[in-house]
Amino acid sequence: MSAQYQVSGDSAAEISASIEAGIVRGDWIAGAALPSVRVLAGSLHVSPATVAKAYQELRQRGVIETEGRRGTRVRSRPAVAVTRAALRTPAPPGLRDLSTGEPDPHLLPPLAPAIAALAARPGPPQGYASAVTMPELADAARPRLLDEGVPVSGAVIVVTSGALDSIERVLTAHLRPGDGVAVEDPGWAALIDLVAALGLRAVPFAVDAEGPDPEALAAALRSGARAVVITVRAQNPTGAAVGAERAARLRELLAGHPGVVVIEDDHAAELAERQPHCIGPVTGSWAFVRSASKPFGPDLRIAVLAGDETTAARVAGRMRIGMGWVSTVLQRLLLRLWRDEETTELVAHAARTYAERRRSLRAALRAEGVEAFGETGINVWVPVPDETRAVAALRDRGYAVAPGALFRMGSPPGIRITISTLEPAEATDLAGAVAAAVNPAGVVPPMR
Repeated sequence: MSAQYQVSGDSAAEISASIEAGIVRGDWIAGAALPSVRVLAGSLHVSPATVAKAYQELRQRGVIETEGRRGTRVRSRPAVAVTRAALRTPAPPGLRDLSTGEPDPHLLPPLAPAIAALAARPGPPQGYASAVTMPELADAARPRLLDEGVPVSGAVIVVTSGALDSIERVLTAHLRPGDGVAVEDPGWAALIDLVAALGLRAVPFAVDAEGPDPEALAAALRSGARAVVITVRAQNPTGAAVGAERAARLRELLAGHPGVVVIEDDHAAELAERQPHCIGPVTGSWAFVRSASKPFGPDLRIAVLAGDETTAARVAGRMRIGMGWVSTVLQRLLLRLWRDEETTELVAHAARTYAERRRSLRAALRAEGVEAFGETGINVWVPVPDETRAVAALRDRGYAVAPGALFRMGSPPGIRITISTLEPAEATDLAGAVAAAVNPAGVVPPMR
C-alpha cells in the first residue's frame, strides 16, 4: 500500500474507523480493492481475526462489500442517503431540473384545511399505552385496498413511517446480517442502500415493462435470497407495472419457495392510474406496503402495512420498544384526507396529469427513434450507451437528468427523466435533445 492508503489501529474498532476515514477522504475510490485480511493484519501487526472483525463491521454498515474471488472492495455505491446525495450534484441555475424523482409540488393537495380541522377537533388524548395503529385508520384502509384487488381480508394492518420504514422493519423482523435480499435492477436507490446498511446481501434481478423478469427472479432465489422486494407499479426508475399475467407467473414461482419473505411496495398508491396486481400472499411471510407520501406530500411520512399475523406482530412489537408508534395526529390527518372528496379529486387529477406528461414524452421520444420505458409513475427510463456522455450532453442543452448508476447494480446503463413537472408542450424539444445526446447513430439500445 502507498503511504496515503495506510491503515492504522490496534483494535477492530480503530481499524474500521481508519478505513472509513480514508474512504471519506477519497483515499479509496468506489470499487477499489482493500488489502486481504492476512496482508493487512501483517502490516498492522495484529491478528487476522482482528482485521476480519473490522471488515465485518464495515460490511454490516454497508461501507465495503466482499465479492468472492474479487476480494473485499469499497462499496460501489454509498450505503446511506446522505452520502448518495453528495454524488447527486444539484442542478446548476438555469437548467431544467428533471432529475429529482419527486412529485410536482403544485399538484399536491393542500394539507392546511385538514390540519386546521384536526386542531379544532383534536380527538381524545392518547397515552403511551393506548397509542398504536388507530382502528379507524385500519378499518378505512382495508376496503380501499380490497377495492383495488389487494387481498387483505385476512391480513393484519400496521401503520409505519413510510414505505422504506416498512420495508426495513419487515427485513429486520425476518432476516439476519448476511442474508440475501432479491432486489430490482435497476431499482430504488434508497432500498439498495438500505439492504447494504442492514448488513444484508443484495441479489439483483432484471425488470422489464411488466415488472420482475421471472427467470431472473428464479435465479436470484436459487442463489439463496431469503426475501424479495417487488414494486407493484410506478417502479422507480423504470415506471414498470406488474400485469395480471406476470403476477400469476410470479405467484407460481414463489409458491415453490415458501420460506421467502415477499414484500410488495406500492409507494405511488393513488397516483398510479393502473390497479395493482399483487403477488402475495403466496409464501409464509408477506407484506403489502402503501405509502401516503407520493399522493399527499413528502411531509406525510406514513404508510399502511398489511401482512400475515407473524410479520405484522413482529413489526408492531419492535416499534413499541423503539419509536413507539406513528403519531396519531398523522394517522388522523391521513384518515381525514382519505375521507375528503375534494382531496380525492385533486389526487385523481394529479394522477391524470402525470399520465399525460409521461405519455407525451414517450410519444415524442418514439418519434425521434428513442425507446423509453415508463408505464406508470413520474419517471421515464431511457437506455443509453454511455451515461456520462448522455448526462453531460443533456446538461449542455439545458436539462438535468439522473444518471442510471444511482439505480443500477449490474443492469445496462440508462438515464432517469422525472416527468412530474414536464408540460406536454416541452416534450418535443426535450425528446430532440435526448435523441441527440444518447442516440446520435439512430440505434435503439436494449433495456436489458
